[in-house]
Amino acid sequence: MCRNIRTLYNFEPPASQDEIRASALQFVRKLSGFNTPSKANEAAFERAVDQVSEAATILIDSLFTVMPPKNREAERAKAAALSVKRFGPR
Repeated sequence: MCRNIRTLYNFEPPASQDEIRASALQFVRKLSGFNTPSKANEAAFERAVDQVSEAATILIDSLFTVMPPKNREAERAKAAALSVKRFGPR
């Protein structure tokens, strides 16, 4: 799967519509193989992004967990530390 798509569920603050749409865009780009679609495919591409965004929002809003929400900054710091460990400092 695309490495740029991040988990959006169970975070504080919750995922915004912009974050969900960005994830949907990455997903559609991966499926289609287009980073930017041609004019002929633009409408279909945007429709797919809208539909995936809607489905993702429904999914995220429907999920339930007893685990407390994760802190975005703490998770970001963990990922950065893992990256440094794997690839060295930038």
